[in-house]
Amino acid sequence: MKVAIDSGPLKTGHSVRGIGAHTRELIFSLKNYVSGNIDISIEVFKKTPDFQSGDELNAYMSSSLRGNRGLKSAEDVIESFDFLSAKPSKLSSYDVIHYTSFHPYFLSLPFKKPASKVILTIHDLIPLIYPHHYAPGVRGRIRFLVNKFLIMKNVDKIITITETSKKDICRFLGVKASMVEVIYIAPPKEITESKITLGRLDDVKKKYNLPEKFAMYLGDVNYNKNIPTLVEACKIANIPLVIVGKQALDIEVGNGLDTLVGPMDYIRFLFGKPHPETAHYEDLQNKFVKFKVIRLGYLSYKDLSVLFKLASVYVQPSFYEGFGIPLVEAFHIGCPVVASRTQALVEIGEGAALFADPNNPNDFAAKINNVLKDKILRNQLIETGKIQVKNFTWEKVARETLEVYKNV
Repeated sequence: MKVAIDSGPLKTGHSVRGIGAHTRELIFSLKNYVSGNIDISIEVFKKTPDFQSGDELNAYMSSSLRGNRGLKSAEDVIESFDFLSAKPSKLSSYDVIHYTSFHPYFLSLPFKKPASKVILTIHDLIPLIYPHHYAPGVRGRIRFLVNKFLIMKNVDKIITITETSKKDICRFLGVKASMVEVIYIAPPKEITESKITLGRLDDVKKKYNLPEKFAMYLGDVNYNKNIPTLVEACKIANIPLVIVGKQALDIEVGNGLDTLVGPMDYIRFLFGKPHPETAHYEDLQNKFVKFKVIRLGYLSYKDLSVLFKLASVYVQPSFYEGFGIPLVEAFHIGCPVVASRTQALVEIGEGAALFADPNNPNDFAAKINNVLKDKILRNQLIETGKIQVKNFTWEKVARETLEVYKNV
């Protein structure tokens, strides 16, 4: 069996987000698992990554693909091309084609079925859940209808990452539950405490000028992330907040002429109205400044692992998530977690985290203080988190993904 996996997300802004991490780890885990366990040929096609912060990621990709991830010979070379721009004849030589990302408002599949079996990974459908904050526009609505048609016409199996996302996929895309397979993902292998020493802890603390105690958040600052509640909760709990992620560091307010794309963008510009996706940015930026939120931008996995270890508590305040990978990263390192009592976060973290009402900063503050002041509770959360994360491994992801390839 020959399988082709699209690694296009490694080229886009997804490269330093969850979808990129999922794609990268899936590729390497399948290579490892296939090499020693099953007679199946997997070739991975990717564009050369072009990241603004990509030195470390490029080095990681090249070194991993040269030999320490199960590639055993010079013939095991990762070829470079993009699925959507590839000639049909090139893809048709494969038994299974696996598309690894999907956006409802952008065309994510070819019009002609490229191989006898097509698999599509859909992480979440958050833009459809919050349409007022992720406005599709006329073209986005049309593309969504085209995507639905192409899924029904060309896709044989959908892989998603939680039961929560599976329900959304069945609801919004109109597919049968039997068509959707849930495969839980895992923390990146570079998130590890194996090399965290007292010296490294001290070095990272000094490097980023971190306080003795702080709450940590990792991710974007989109509407569904509910960052205003997080800032307010940390203010009430009287604990500094450290946010990791490029978006929080580079947050901009307003629409410039160079950002206008469709007719609605020009209409909003003329009337001084912000884009729905960025409407909350001005308030958020003011909160960042007023409450002296520490924004670190993008961090390497090496520094990120240490930051999880230094943090007093990790907080995930989202209204909604498709999975919530920072939770399992925190579990893995041994950082206690407070998260929103919402769908996927409860599904992933139940029994290993404290949960709070995402609409109530006082509830979040109370849970944060519980972790800070109750050593027994803190240690209990750390221990249960380490047990919980054992349910999420890339070997398991590879094994279950291969089963989908074989049975589709």
